[in-house]
Amino acid sequence: MASIFSRVGNILKKNFQNTNTNFNKIIYNYLGQSIVWNADNDDTYINKGYMFNSTVYSIVNLIAKTASNIPFQIYEVKNQNELKKYKAMTSGLMNGNILHKSLLQRKHALAELDNTDLHKLLERPNPSQSYSSWIQEIIAFGKLTGNRYVYGIKPESGPNQSKWQELYVLPSQSVEINSNGIFEPVKSYSLDYSGQYKIEAEDICHIKDFNPYYDGTGSHLYGMSPLKAGLRSLDTNNEAVTTGVKYLQNQTSRGVLMSDEGDLNEVQAKQLKDKFKQQYQGSDNAGDIIITPKKLSWVNFGLNAADVSLIEQYNASIKDLCNIYQVPVQLLNNTDSSTYNNMVEAKKSLYQNAIIPELNKIKDELNRWLVPSFGDNLYLDFDYSNIAELQEEMDSVVKQMSSAWWTTPNEKRQAMNFGIDEENAEMNDYYIPANLMPMKNDIIEEEIKNVDIDYNALIAEDLKKVNSVSKEKKTDSFSVTSWEKNISKNK
Repeated sequence: MASIFSRVGNILKKNFQNTNTNFNKIIYNYLGQSIVWNADNDDTYINKGYMFNSTVYSIVNLIAKTASNIPFQIYEVKNQNELKKYKAMTSGLMNGNILHKSLLQRKHALAELDNTDLHKLLERPNPSQSYSSWIQEIIAFGKLTGNRYVYGIKPESGPNQSKWQELYVLPSQSVEINSNGIFEPVKSYSLDYSGQYKIEAEDICHIKDFNPYYDGTGSHLYGMSPLKAGLRSLDTNNEAVTTGVKYLQNQTSRGVLMSDEGDLNEVQAKQLKDKFKQQYQGSDNAGDIIITPKKLSWVNFGLNAADVSLIEQYNASIKDLCNIYQVPVQLLNNTDSSTYNNMVEAKKSLYQNAIIPELNKIKDELNRWLVPSFGDNLYLDFDYSNIAELQEEMDSVVKQMSSAWWTTPNEKRQAMNFGIDEENAEMNDYYIPANLMPMKNDIIEEEIKNVDIDYNALIAEDLKKVNSVSKEKKTDSFSVTSWEKNISKNK
């Protein structure tokens, strides 16, 4: 230990009044290189993420609240093969062109229904929640823990005992899976919430994210949280904020006060430290002057915010968290790249990469677990046609639709979100480009009949007419000439 103090003493003598980077390196070399990370579990993701970190809170809320504004709709399946094509079309990257094509495809696959029992349930999942708050809970728990648990309640008797009557979102961090081995991976669920509750597996819809971790204990049965991969970025972001607050409170005055007149005893050192903390630390005392009866020297071995790249570390961690959630950093008030065009593309990217994939995942699982109890031929879907950021320029859509003669006017209206014209049956006809006549209408309405024609008689009749006209012209010419001669004689 003596060598440590001798090395420190030599550096203090050499650079007594200045911040010494080498001194900091020596201290940290002997402190060790281990880093204390937060615990890797759902409680950490919620308590140190959503409830503690403003970046995670903003990202999760942005996704959940934006997604809750997209309406759901219930359909009747008309054609299973066309439905498969529709699902394949909407499962990839959504843009304006694909959106319009998918709307046309959906018309062939599905028929829209209204005011069904499933509509009523989703609009009011339980007595204390609306659809908006219910779907936000599902999405938020999924983005924080990688797991979404929807608990359904059915009547014990009566005509509707096979239909779900209430739906609740369970706290993911309080749910455990009870397994019965490889032949029954999920036997039941346990909820630890003001006591232990056991719930049958068929009463819960578990929507989980992909988890590649197989350890033989059933870990793969749970979804993997995005924050598991981003835990170090989360810790970095939290520590950057905490360190920044400490710098502001201490005004970067981390160092040693030393007396030039001799050593300070323990009591004097403590009094000096307490007086310094009381009178000269904190934002209220920033820049104040220190007055002492003795000659003192100050050795600063702390680093300021610029030396530790505090702001750069903070900004880098924000970008990492945004990348994990597929959210453009421009949407978090990042002014460095927030031009108008960038913001338009950022909003479009939010829907394409974060919101639509999340809703598609929820839709698929609800169609598996929830919808069949209300009918074998029903289908739950989300309507993306009203998302302004995914709409192409109207002029380009009109031009494209006007040249698509193989679509009916009603299909064009539907693709442009004008709705179907049910009053005019002609709007369901196909119009060919030559004369824009309905193809079912015949250009010649009367039936064509065979007619026998005597062409010689027609020619002879035409010749008589020609000869008659010629004689009339000669008579007229003679009359005019005689009249002219009579006039000349009279003169």
